Amino acid sequence: MGSEDHIVMLPFMAHGHLIPFLALAKQIRGRTGFIVTIATTGLNAQYLRSSLASSHSDNDTIRLVELPFSGADHGLPPGAENSENLPLDLIVNLFHASTALQTPTHDLVSKITAEQGGRPPLCIVSDVFFGWANDVAEATGTRNFTFSTGGAYGTLAYVSIWTNLPHRNLTDSGEFAVPGFPDNRRFHITQLHQFLRKADGEDPWSKFFQPQISKSLEKSYGWLCNSVDEIEPLGFELLGKYSNRQIWGIGPLLPPEILRKSGTTTKVRRQSGKTPGVSAEKCIEWLESHEPGSVLYISFGSQNSINPQQMMELAAGLEEQSAVSFLWVIRPPIGFDRRS
Repeated sequence: MGSEDHIVMLPFMAHGHLIPFLALAKQIRGRTGFIVTIATTGLNAQYLRSSLASSHSDNDTIRLVELPFSGADHGLPPGAENSENLPLDLIVNLFHASTALQTPTHDLVSKITAEQGGRPPLCIVSDVFFGWANDVAEATGTRNFTFSTGGAYGTLAYVSIWTNLPHRNLTDSGEFAVPGFPDNRRFHITQLHQFLRKADGEDPWSKFFQPQISKSLEKSYGWLCNSVDEIEPLGFELLGKYSNRQIWGIGPLLPPEILRKSGTTTKVRRQSGKTPGVSAEKCIEWLESHEPGSVLYISFGSQNSINPQQMMELAAGLEEQSAVSFLWVIRPPIGFDRRS
């Protein structure tokens, strides 16, 4: 194997997936010299392009290919190619729309194969939601590796609950067993998101997740997790047994400057490609004025939020009753336009 080997990467269209895929692409490119192509829709490729440009490296060594995509054909607003600004009831449309990328991905891999004199890419690295990528790999003579951007334990919980829907067998306590986990590891119905609680196998969410995740479990050559065995050995053990596949821990995929051990403040690179309301430097300056372990961090992730009343109650509890300093990453509450 050498620098002429080619890897095609297929991230789902959400920032929580694009960012770790880009980080993994940089790791692969830097350590192996392989050609790395990330294929996604036009607007997501534009976002990745700006992120690469802002890092002042890898601009010319990681290829970005734009796959044709029309969200309007799937009931999405114009220009909706990412989950970021979509309400929950439309995100399921984005999931279903993502299956339309299968044909252009097949065409891309076939083109790369022809350019390499009939030799297909070394492999495809696809998102856990892109089970169809295994069909593309099989049809083009290569292998597909499934990449979960989360940890092994959480990945197992997610894929097992979706493929089995075990919460339909609830006990009086609201607890249920999940295939793949020891009998004494019980989950509670309140731990599930509302659309998963209501899933019955015939709803739009189940109709997407069940076939896509099942293909990833049954056909992938192996799985990659954004974690390491030393952090969650049980998770890797259980996921390996459940999937009957080799599991590789390739994370945590963090910026190199965060991993450096230094007593001085380093400039934090903005991985999200967006300008935050408060600069990273200002946050670090504020954090360094507090004792270690004295600040509470609150975030519901890049996609989730809560309703206005819950947000006000949480704010009151934090400010008036917690008696601790806190850093809260706020997204607009449910019902408000996230783009405004």
